[in-house]
Amino acid sequence: MPILDAHTIDFFSRSPEQTRRIGMRLGGEVKTGDVICLQGDLGAGKTTFTQGLAQGWGALDPVSSPTFIIVNMYRRANGGKLFHLDACRLNSASEAEELDFDAMSAEGALVIEWPERLGVLIPSERLWIRLDHIEEEQRQMRFHANGKRYDELLEAVRQSMFGGL
Repeated sequence: MPILDAHTIDFFSRSPEQTRRIGMRLGGEVKTGDVICLQGDLGAGKTTFTQGLAQGWGALDPVSSPTFIIVNMYRRANGGKLFHLDACRLNSASEAEELDFDAMSAEGALVIEWPERLGVLIPSERLWIRLDHIEEEQRQMRFHANGKRYDELLEAVRQSMFGGL
């Protein structure tokens, strides 16, 4: 687990199950208002990671890729909401503006796949995770925190995975 700077950590996953478990660790720490951005090519593990994140967060609903409907909403027993947005099919920033990220993050946490397609609409404070396909089942995940809340979130995930390292 190389620490690249105070705001960036790399994780390596050797299987879809491990990618899901890393997502679960993060999901256990996610709160209303959090914005998690997942960047990576098709097949890099974004939806697999989100499945784990939603499970760790406590979602009652199964997670699937929202590619064709753009946004899925998952609920948990206490009424919390997790929004899962796939920006891959958005054609313009104005199309994305209609989705109202502010309203979503006021109501719940927001996970965005293909965030690079949204440009300036992405909040400046967020956790950005880049997933790269290394080998058939191996993925590199680079977590980069922007903002105090996300530094805390990143530290909590690091602690839950590696203890006092």
